[in-house]
Amino acid sequence: MNLTPAHEQQQPLKGLKVVEFAGLGPGPLAGRMLAQGGAEVTLVARPGGNTMASQFSGADHPLRRGKQLLVIDLKSAAGVAQALALIAQADALIEGNRPGVMERLGLSPATCHAQNPRLVYGRMTGWGQRGPLANAAGHDLNYVALTGLLSLSARPGERPMLPPTVVGDGAGALGLAYGIVCGVLQARFSGQGSVVDAAIIDMASALGGLAHWIHGSGGLGAEPGTPQRPSAFHDSPFYDVYACADGRFITVGALEPQFYALLLQKLEMTDVDPRAQYDSAAWPALKARFTALFLTRTRAQWCALLEGTDVCFAPVLTITEAAAHPHNLARGAFDVLPGGGVQAAPAPRFSASS
Repeated sequence: MNLTPAHEQQQPLKGLKVVEFAGLGPGPLAGRMLAQGGAEVTLVARPGGNTMASQFSGADHPLRRGKQLLVIDLKSAAGVAQALALIAQADALIEGNRPGVMERLGLSPATCHAQNPRLVYGRMTGWGQRGPLANAAGHDLNYVALTGLLSLSARPGERPMLPPTVVGDGAGALGLAYGIVCGVLQARFSGQGSVVDAAIIDMASALGGLAHWIHGSGGLGAEPGTPQRPSAFHDSPFYDVYACADGRFITVGALEPQFYALLLQKLEMTDVDPRAQYDSAAWPALKARFTALFLTRTRAQWCALLEGTDVCFAPVLTITEAAAHPHNLARGAFDVLPGGGVQAAPAPRFSASS
C-alpha cells in the first residue's frame, strides 16, 4: 500500500472484506479509506476501464492502491454470478452508480442480501437514492451548492469558492466509510445487514453543523432580503488570508480575545485596543492596515515571527510544500509515492492505549 512504517500498524479493520464496484470520486475514496484501515478491498472493474478516471490519474490510479483488482463483465450472466460469489463472502459492498443501475445488473440490495444476509450494502450517490434530482447528473460543486454551504464561502458581492472535491466528494467518502463500519458493527451484533445511503448532499449538510449554528446566530452571512451583519469570518481583520511581499499568502484566525491581543502585540500595533476586537465599525480601517502591513514582509519572514505562537497563524502552502513542512513531516502526514508524488497518510491515527 506504499505506507510509511509509522502507518503500517494502523490495521483496526483487518479481516473486514469489502467488494467495491469501480466508480469515480467518493466511492473509491471511501474504499481507499477502508483499505488504509486494514480492510481487504476487492475492486471489481469493468473491461476497458474508465476514461474519466484515466484522464485525472493516468495508469497509476492512487485510489486503487491497496486493493485487489478483478475485472468482471457485469453485463454477462457469468460475470454477475462471479460478483455474487464474491459478495456472499464479503462484509460490505460499495457501489457508486446512479439509482437503479445495480438493480438492472441483477445486483440489487435484495438480491445481494439473499446471498449474504449480513452484508452492508453501501450506496454512494450525489443526490441520494430518492428525490426529484436522484437521477440527474452532478458533481461536487453542484451538491455543495444545493446544501447552502457554498453560499457561506462568499464575501458580499464576490463569487463563492471552495477547494475542489473536498467538501462534497470528501464528505461523501467519509460518510460512506463511517456508515459501512457502523453497519458492520450492527451486523455483528444482530446478524442482519443493512443498506447505507451515503448521499453527498446529505453528508455535506451534516458536516456543516457548526456553520449552520454560526449562520443561525447571524454570524456567517445572511439570507437575501435580510439585514447583512458583518461577519467575523468574512469581514474582520483578524480572520483572513493576506498577501505577502513575495506574492505568497498567510492566514490569521485570531477569533478569541487572548489570541487577538497577542497578534496585535506581535504586529506592534500598540495603538489598537484589543478589548474592541468585535467593534465591527472599526473593521474596514483595521483590515486595510493589516493588508498593508502584511505586504511589507515575505511569507517566510512572517512565518519566522508568527508560526508556532498563539496568534492562530499558518502559511498558505502548496501540496508539495505541505508535505515538506516540519509539522507534517513530524506527524508523517504524507506518504511519498514511487513516482515522487505525495498522498495523504491514513487518518485518523490508531495506537495502543499508552
